[in-house]
Amino acid sequence: MATQEDTTPTEAVSNATTITRIIDVVAAAAPEIRAGLPGRRVYAETDNPSGETPLEADIFADDMLRDRLGDLRGVGEYASEEREEVIDTGTGGLSVCIDPLDGSSNLKPNNTMGTIVAVYDAPLPAAGTDMVAAAYVLYGATTTMVVARDDTVSEYVIDQEGDYETIREDVSLPDDPTVYGFGGRVPDWVDDFADYAEEVESDPSMKLRYGGSMIGDVNQVMTYGGIFAYPTLADAPEGKLRVQFEGYPVGYIVETAGGRSSDGERSLMDVEKDGLHARTPVYVGNEEFVDDLEAAFDD
Repeated sequence: MATQEDTTPTEAVSNATTITRIIDVVAAAAPEIRAGLPGRRVYAETDNPSGETPLEADIFADDMLRDRLGDLRGVGEYASEEREEVIDTGTGGLSVCIDPLDGSSNLKPNNTMGTIVAVYDAPLPAAGTDMVAAAYVLYGATTTMVVARDDTVSEYVIDQEGDYETIREDVSLPDDPTVYGFGGRVPDWVDDFADYAEEVESDPSMKLRYGGSMIGDVNQVMTYGGIFAYPTLADAPEGKLRVQFEGYPVGYIVETAGGRSSDGERSLMDVEKDGLHARTPVYVGNEEFVDDLEAAFDD
């Protein structure tokens, strides 16, 4: 949790220390965000930069994280899916992109949702190669957090006080994948992806796991192995997911765990997009699944 020392603008702090403080703040905020969800299930009165109407829960989570992360010494910029512009905190340092409540539409049916964190050592919008850490919190039956930093992935459980304890170290995707989850309306899938999906679905060892929360579906892949995709669509060639807030951090986490990511042609980490809220198709999972996906688009 942030302390007074964290928020005092004195000498510069190292990137490693700043990343640790960011993770501490996100973990400390998680139980408060979770506790604040029941009374914020109604839509806000404004659209976000992507033209979507957020729930009051999205705004609540964003405001909390902006206040706490923006006050950290060593964090120079803050951006979220709910804000049009980057906020310059005035202190210099790393840049943080937040999806405050990924899958918030799941609040009504009480399904999983999460918070996604991307940390860049560059001004925003940054490139995937500028990423130095990524994490997500998952609000499921328990509250867990997956963090990728220093070439390793760890999973933690967060208690009601915001403290977190390691439950898995050196996380890697299982060698025997068993799950898949594909987003978008099936009638809107392009032919190449539809053919690929049919091949995956025809494998009796694979089970469908799609819950409408991207980070919840990715966590299934991190746990059981397989592939998640929010593909290019006939009416949305760039897909739905935002590069800075979803594509880069998810790609970074999966690749650090020994998997692969792609936009259909290249690693998500090598995707170049203009604009803070630019979108990209997202395919992440075990190497063989993503290799086959790219081959399907090459045919």
